[in-house]
Amino acid sequence: MTSPQRSLWSLSRDERTLVLGALLNSMAFFAVLPFASLYLADRTALTTPLIGAVVGGIALVAAVGGLFGGMLVDRFSAMRLMCLGLAANVTVYCLLAFVQVPTAIIALLLALGAARTLVEPGMKKLLSLADTGDGRIFRIRYITLCLGAIIGPAVGGVLYSASPLAFFLVPAGLFALYLAVIVIRGRELASLEGPAAERRSSRGHVGAALRDRALLSAVAAGAVVFLVFSQVESIIPLYMREQYSDRTEYYFAALLICNAVLALVMQPVIIWISEKLARGPLVLVGCASFALAFVLFAAAPLHLSLLYVGIVFWTLGEAVLLPLPDIAVHELAVDERKGTYFGLSELRHLGFFVGPVVGGWLLDTNASSYFLFMGLFIFLCFPLLVRRQAAVAENSGPADGDEPSGSETSEPETAVRHE
Repeated sequence: MTSPQRSLWSLSRDERTLVLGALLNSMAFFAVLPFASLYLADRTALTTPLIGAVVGGIALVAAVGGLFGGMLVDRFSAMRLMCLGLAANVTVYCLLAFVQVPTAIIALLLALGAARTLVEPGMKKLLSLADTGDGRIFRIRYITLCLGAIIGPAVGGVLYSASPLAFFLVPAGLFALYLAVIVIRGRELASLEGPAAERRSSRGHVGAALRDRALLSAVAAGAVVFLVFSQVESIIPLYMREQYSDRTEYYFAALLICNAVLALVMQPVIIWISEKLARGPLVLVGCASFALAFVLFAAAPLHLSLLYVGIVFWTLGEAVLLPLPDIAVHELAVDERKGTYFGLSELRHLGFFVGPVVGGWLLDTNASSYFLFMGLFIFLCFPLLVRRQAAVAENSGPADGDEPSGSETSEPETAVRHE
């Protein structure tokens, strides 16, 4: 049965706390990471490919280490791991403000990825536990990412021009504020996970996660979406440079601003549509929107306005599809496994590495092939996302080596309720 509808902003106190933390996290992240390449170029003698490898390595460490972080979250509690990860972020950013040695700068930047492996699975587990059952909290979290993508770079650009000290210490302050919010509400948030005595060894959770075909489908779907989504910030500007030369920076900046603003405006509408459409048609709307956007981008040489019409459909596809993998994991995982499941789902960020490589090669080979491939490739996420309900039914029994518990035996019922 469908969960009762509620206002987008009708949030519990726990949800408001976690959403505020997610916003502070996004603002701090986007204030620094977009400028990391410039910082490395100014402070080190690294070549451009090596700079790209270091910056990409931050997300790579987070993606590969996500499963380990999720296991720790299930074993030792989300609150403890989040506090540890946020304290690590504060420490690393403070050190970056003062360190001048290139190797130390590189090591500290990669350490940000390691800190993320402690914060992200825990935050998503608490969001899932605090949610009232419809999964919309992950769409609201997506809104915080959009806000962070607007506010963060604007603040970061000013700070970068001011001084390295301010550039790193202000985001460190945002992470410290996030940590303070979590500590102040620690007892209430910790109660979401239940008594510590109920947490068992997470060793069996990993095996269950790796055998859960529904979860693996959600991870694969997320990788497909991220591979396609990565094109707008990596390959599309290269395509635009061929068309618009030295005007590309201005057109591309306007394109990104339109994307971020539209994503905020569209999300309440997307939530309303998601309550009216079944999962299959909703995913098709997202895939078709991405595909149409690639058609319009390809036709942009005919008229500049087609780029901006294309970004409208791109944003629609993004707003529909990007939160769905997290919503799928939220629906799949029983409470004691949420950390491990969300940790494993971080592997989908590998799409951000494969996407620019594949897209760059295709664009160099043939621009028409590039747009055709990407426009069709996004549809691979459709069977991966819509098969989830059938896969949940197949995986509804206790995992090998696990003892049945009340929460585990109720998993199929929970999945049906979310549908």
